[in-house]
Amino acid sequence: MSTGYILKGILVMAFVTYLIRMLPLVIFRKKITNRRLRSFLYYIPYAVLAAMTFPAIFTSTGSAVSGAVGCGVAIILAYFRKGLLIVAAGAAAAVWLVQMMGL
Repeated sequence: MSTGYILKGILVMAFVTYLIRMLPLVIFRKKITNRRLRSFLYYIPYAVLAAMTFPAIFTSTGSAVSGAVGCGVAIILAYFRKGLLIVAAGAAAAVWLVQMMGL
């Protein structure tokens, strides 16, 4: 691949990313007064994050069992309102333990 081809690809990706972030600001100039629409838009980032993260949990470790255990530990720690660092470290430790046990 040539340098020009790579730079064109980077520019196209930058433009598309900018366009995706800019369109809502251009389309919705006034404050949104519809309560249902505001509620829907409030939860969209969480839904997108979950849709992107959840499948990767079970495929990233090579073992669905260790992924499920790590996910379970993370959910339990988050339920008890532990900090993000503790949740991430606990899930990683649980995955490591399960993989060391050979499951």
